[in-house]
Amino acid sequence: MTAPRDELADELLVDVEDVPVAVPPALPAWPRWVLAVAMLVVACNLRPPLTSVGPVLNEIRAALPEWNTWVGFLTMVPVLCMGLAGPSAPGLARRWGAERVVLAGMAVLVAGLAVRGMATPWPLFLGTAVIGAAIGVVGVLLPGLVKRDFRDHGTVMTGLFTMCLCWGAAFAAGVMVPLTEMLGDHWAWSLAAWSVPALCATLIWAPMVPRRGSVPLVPPAPVRGLWRNPLAWQVTLFMGLQSSLAYAVFGWLAPILRDRGLDAAAAGWMVSFSVVLQLPAALVAPVLAGRARDQRGAVVVALACTLTGLLGCLYLPVDGLQLWAAAAVLGIGQGAAFSVALALIVLRSSDGHVAAQLSSMAQSVGYTVAAFCPMALGLLRDAAGSWDPAGPLFAAVAVAALVAGLGAGRKLTLCGDDHR
Repeated sequence: MTAPRDELADELLVDVEDVPVAVPPALPAWPRWVLAVAMLVVACNLRPPLTSVGPVLNEIRAALPEWNTWVGFLTMVPVLCMGLAGPSAPGLARRWGAERVVLAGMAVLVAGLAVRGMATPWPLFLGTAVIGAAIGVVGVLLPGLVKRDFRDHGTVMTGLFTMCLCWGAAFAAGVMVPLTEMLGDHWAWSLAAWSVPALCATLIWAPMVPRRGSVPLVPPAPVRGLWRNPLAWQVTLFMGLQSSLAYAVFGWLAPILRDRGLDAAAAGWMVSFSVVLQLPAALVAPVLAGRARDQRGAVVVALACTLTGLLGCLYLPVDGLQLWAAAAVLGIGQGAAFSVALALIVLRSSDGHVAAQLSSMAQSVGYTVAAFCPMALGLLRDAAGSWDPAGPLFAAVAVAALVAGLGAGRKLTLCGDDHR
């Protein structure tokens, strides 16, 4: 055992070998595979509301010319609301049960998607904010459920969970333009159409809510010293900074490619192609990272691929296979980076209680940080009249993510034995 430390912020740090392994609680009502399927269906619906905007952003600008500058903030609003709503998730789970809060969050998501389809500015922004808040709460609780109910298969479930997030994002980005054309070029109708699969996911999750309470996901009080712990902040900043690059891609890569000369459908399919390639990376990366002595190597490889792909999409010629290769490298890098970020929440936590609160911290603060890059990219584009500032911005964010990730990837664990 390492020598005791004087600082409260360091009390939670222990070597991995010193963490006692708790016996995972039995699931309350359903076989484990049924809960896994329901959880993955929910995950499939947490990214289409975000990636469906970028492919039709130019059409939204054209339809709302007096709101032209503000429309660019549609890429930032949901991410910011995800960060602002995330801290409420553990308290809601303590009061109502995590499964019930996930159900309520999915119902709110359906309502927000429906409101966003009204095609007028205020419902569009209000619905987008509600969508972000709902995704923030649900997204915070799911990693804690993974740690609680799938402790012996945590990295595998993390990979599957991330793969479903990526699949949903890719599917929405790819079909958004054809869907809009099929609905008579009504972009608002195509945005609202994503409420249908979200409603189906809500109905599938509903039976997972136990009738008489649930196995606790979070303790009655916060984990002591978590918000003053350097390791917790490193996990949080890595989550936020790599997500900042991801949401810049979700919101702006299609407009960037369109401004570089691709038509709307081709730009949407290229974004979809990139996100599709996140699937195998998202499935494999956390498993390999979990088997390694630590996760620093995975962080370096994931961020190197991400930055290489981003710069390729910005600067390579648009009329050859090089741009598709850059999109492929980008997808592999971002799938690996996001899945490793989620895996770090699980791997750095000693139990489901710590995982739930570290997830809340990492995703609430992290997604608030993540809103920076899409917002800055839009403002820089309007100020410069081109995408030239995008490259330096992406490089700066990637370097900052690398610094945080190298700290978060160390072989240390946050111990949840000490609560207050």
